[in-house]
Amino acid sequence: MKYVKGFGAFWWDFIVGDSIWLAIGGVGALALGYALVELGSENVAQVLMPAVVFGAVAASLPLRR
Repeated sequence: MKYVKGFGAFWWDFIVGDSIWLAIGGVGALALGYALVELGSENVAQVLMPAVVFGAVAASLPLRR
């Protein structure tokens, strides 16, 4: 069980790192991009993805100490 807990802690630190908001923004950006591409809006996804990532980074900045 110690190895399973260590494995989970590694992935938590790797994905979340310092800011949970960046992890949520990254997953949200991927989900939004996938949904837009599946709906046939590749051009909208190409324009919107950088804006979503920039927004997630901007939202996480005031939370850091």
